[in-house]
Amino acid sequence: MAVLVSSHNRYYTSPSVPRLTDAFPRVPISNGFSKAYGGSNIQVINGSMATLALDKSSGSGLVSVNKYHYGFFSAAIKLPAGLTSGVVVAFYLSNADVFPHNHDEIDIELLGHDKRNDWVIQTNVYANGSVNTGREEKFYLWFDPNTTAASIQHHLEQPSYSWATHGGKYPVNYKYAPFRVSFAEMEMSGCISNPTGTVTSCSKNTPSSLDPIEGPEFVKLSNQQISALGWARSKLMFYSYCKDTSRFKVMPPECK
Repeated sequence: MAVLVSSHNRYYTSPSVPRLTDAFPRVPISNGFSKAYGGSNIQVINGSMATLALDKSSGSGLVSVNKYHYGFFSAAIKLPAGLTSGVVVAFYLSNADVFPHNHDEIDIELLGHDKRNDWVIQTNVYANGSVNTGREEKFYLWFDPNTTAASIQHHLEQPSYSWATHGGKYPVNYKYAPFRVSFAEMEMSGCISNPTGTVTSCSKNTPSSLDPIEGPEFVKLSNQQISALGWARSKLMFYSYCKDTSRFKVMPPECK
């Protein structure tokens, strides 16, 4: 199905790509997650949807009950409406609980801006506890995230970071608080880490049927997915670390 989309008064027909989300079961939030912080700002509705709020007193966050070696993770996210400068909604993987001083992250961050309905999605890989390893790319959205839940393969915060506030030019304006985001249709399938340190059920020595993330579609992008990514980069991407010559004197090898 082709979908008519727009961003900054530009209209596109987005590529049609099979949804990997259709291959995995949904996880009730009440079973799969616990409150990380900001408990009074978190509401779980019927076990299947959670709303997280940011106000002047606190942000809020959820964390998965299980830990994973690898897997497939997805959520349908509806973002706050109105002016949301400085607000960050994040859906990410982190091993900071094991490596607090040199942790790694795989991030999907939704950045509020100073204009109405002007959210940005930023992807990033952060390694060894250093921002110098960041692999950021930023895209304009191709739909209204305030009325349509975006399926993204959580945690709501007010950042003091320059990258989220345009160098401090657009901090959070609590006149418009509380900022509320909803999460639903959560999916988490993969190799669950065994806290005892013994061999996991996802070991290569076990039948592949025990591994929910098995098959070529999870190893690399298909030609159709590569084409869709190229479309997004050509039409909607406005920042890539691979083009930031002021940051990298020698570009990372994957940029060549």
